[in-house]
Amino acid sequence: MPSLCRDCLTEFETGPRCPACGRPRIVAHDELWDLSIAHMDCDAFYASVEKRDNPELADKPVIIGGGRRGVVSTACYVARIRGVRSAMPMFKALKLCPEAVIIKPRMQVYAEVSRAIRAMMEDLTPSIEPLSLDEAFLDLTGTARLHGHPPAVMLARLVKRMHTELGVTGSIGLSHNKFLAKIASDLDKPNGFAVIGKTETQDFLRPKPVRMIWGVGGAGQEALERAGIRTFEDLLRWDRRDLHHRFGSMGERLWHLARGEDTRRVTRDAAPKSISNETTFADDIDDPELLDGHLWRMCEKVADRAKAKGLAGRVVTLKLKQADFKLLTRRQSLPDATQYADRIYRMARGLFDREPQGRAYRLIGAGISDLVPGSMADRVPDMLDPQAETRARAERATDTIRARFGEDAILKGRSLR
Repeated sequence: MPSLCRDCLTEFETGPRCPACGRPRIVAHDELWDLSIAHMDCDAFYASVEKRDNPELADKPVIIGGGRRGVVSTACYVARIRGVRSAMPMFKALKLCPEAVIIKPRMQVYAEVSRAIRAMMEDLTPSIEPLSLDEAFLDLTGTARLHGHPPAVMLARLVKRMHTELGVTGSIGLSHNKFLAKIASDLDKPNGFAVIGKTETQDFLRPKPVRMIWGVGGAGQEALERAGIRTFEDLLRWDRRDLHHRFGSMGERLWHLARGEDTRRVTRDAAPKSISNETTFADDIDDPELLDGHLWRMCEKVADRAKAKGLAGRVVTLKLKQADFKLLTRRQSLPDATQYADRIYRMARGLFDREPQGRAYRLIGAGISDLVPGSMADRVPDMLDPQAETRARAERATDTIRARFGEDAILKGRSLR
């Protein structure tokens, strides 16, 4: 069986230890030299960078996140053993792990490390699809002749370089498509290397829970549960047409994924699917005017990002989290795409006004989706709002002033609430 030592990168046949260095960190698989689609996921990335920069934190539970009212961005594996997870409210994390060291995110530092990792990936292949600062898909098809080694060896070399040169670790998932590579990268964390081959795909998936499917959120999981679908084996029992009838386009995708089929290509610099911004308050807020001010600022930031990326959105989303942590998400389509803060805000404010008044919220956010090029934005005049074009001209003028004199050069009154 093809085998690889992850420490000295020696390629050999099956054995419990490397014949060159004698170490046991071996990855072995019948298809090891034949697979070329990978997913690399850094291990507790933000926390790893903090521990690298402060060795005194090495054995301590570290949580990266905001204040006590915020949520966990990342928890190191010491904290995860205690039950702390990403996106968990901070007060819950501190109940589980009161001795944790809380560190505010240093996004600029993490971005610098991410760029260094990306440069290392570029040495392997131009086919890279970043998913976030700390994970990406890679397609190394056809690179064996260039590097003189199969993709598995080059991927092991990548994570070894990351550890040696940058002080962070990563886990590799290697398979024959993106869906399975993403699953594989979670199988052997941290600092792991897992392989799912073509011949074993069906046997591997059949007993696994469908919650392993990336991109199926809480509502989707509940819908599958109501249909009696808990494992891939349950999913395989469904007829393709019945799945499509029950779940729409997601049903078609589920039918293919149940069989380990995924034809998506690794797409370099894939366009974002949405642009959003949100904030968590230090104290719950029930004052409509204060909430309105925060909502405007969120919409303005979304608009700024859309303009910077040359994008516009046809759907506006409002996100609210109540004091009891119940999350509310409301969406509405626009007649045409926009990148103006004014239009995003007015739609989001309309969605907010439909909610019962007097509620207290701990989080508010806004976003746009169904993105299109910015050249397609705001081309249809709003005949029902004759002042819309006047406000649009004012916003364009504001953008010009802020670009020249800084973001705080001109502010809307409602943003000061």
